[in-house]
Amino acid sequence: MNLSSRLPDVGTTIFSIMSKMALVHNAINLSQGFPDFPVSEKLIDLIHQKMKEGHNQYAPMPGVEALRNIIRDIILKTYRHEVNAETEITITAGGTEAIFSSIAALIRPGDEVILFDPSYDSYDPAIRLSGGTPVHLNLSPPHFAIDWSEVKKKITPRTRLIMVNTPHNPAGAVLSSSDLQSLEMIAAEHNLIVLSDEVYERIIFDGRVHESVLKYPALAQQSIAVFSFGKTFHATGWKVGYTVAPEAITQEIRKAHQFVTFSVNTPVQLALAEFMADPENYLHLGKFYQQKRDFFLEQIKGTSLRPLPCSGSYFQLLSYEGVSQKTDRDMAIWMTQEMKLAPIPVSAFYKDQTDNKLLRFCFAKNENTLRKAGEILKKI
Repeated sequence: MNLSSRLPDVGTTIFSIMSKMALVHNAINLSQGFPDFPVSEKLIDLIHQKMKEGHNQYAPMPGVEALRNIIRDIILKTYRHEVNAETEITITAGGTEAIFSSIAALIRPGDEVILFDPSYDSYDPAIRLSGGTPVHLNLSPPHFAIDWSEVKKKITPRTRLIMVNTPHNPAGAVLSSSDLQSLEMIAAEHNLIVLSDEVYERIIFDGRVHESVLKYPALAQQSIAVFSFGKTFHATGWKVGYTVAPEAITQEIRKAHQFVTFSVNTPVQLALAEFMADPENYLHLGKFYQQKRDFFLEQIKGTSLRPLPCSGSYFQLLSYEGVSQKTDRDMAIWMTQEMKLAPIPVSAFYKDQTDNKLLRFCFAKNENTLRKAGEILKKI
């Protein structure tokens, strides 16, 4: 067959590559972003209960009503933003499907999409598969701040959408209220749709507050906010997320969503709806992960690696500048194979493979795992 790939430059993701390498070399895996501690027994019991009750067939395409209703209530309490559960919330197969379906529904051939590198690796391919043109703007360490004057320079008559991610993967940076105000003005002036990846909304540290697009009334009217239960409840393998968007945008997202997954796991949705009725099951997540971040930073004291500021997410960037001249990819491979500790090279999050001599480590792990990782890093 004479196949012409629509993504000729895309291979296996760096996350899969490094996780496989960690397995082959029996290395501690701090590369892929998943916890190694258990999910709440109460939540697991609820899923089992829903299965035993017979809730094992297709859920409604937009999502189970009870789950959409509890999301509506939480959004109102958290962001003081009223949404219609029937017409503005859609349950998706994780945050990645939410992003893909949103882009597939809204981006037309020739449309331009502004995104900021380092960025999650699904953004660019999703745009290109829809015929759009990704416009990458590079952010720089240590703070990975957005220069909104540079954003304005990149806007053309073809610009259709702008993507933001806060708290940020991999940098751990968070957008401020002034960032959201700048975004709101730019989106309004140029009639842009905003796709805001907020899957780490609950994982934010040091007294910072998550600045969701939903907190800004004008911005919310032209935005899609994407969230993930997998990140909030330590269950990334369940692949359940959701979008929140105005009715007209949601109608388009659902047109794509129904042909990507149609509907999402029924007993899990019902269990999540019941579990989230108690705010204690999610309100303290930031404190929980801040303790893990601080514990990891304590374990690496005395190493030759320099931690960058981390205000959210469950990833810590470490600079090895001055330690080695290896590329970050070669450094990650060497560390995995020789030191038995697997990180992610941050250049993988840049379209142009910018190498700032940074490695990403996931600290969503138990203390024993993080302690062992610190012992290894002290040897470098």
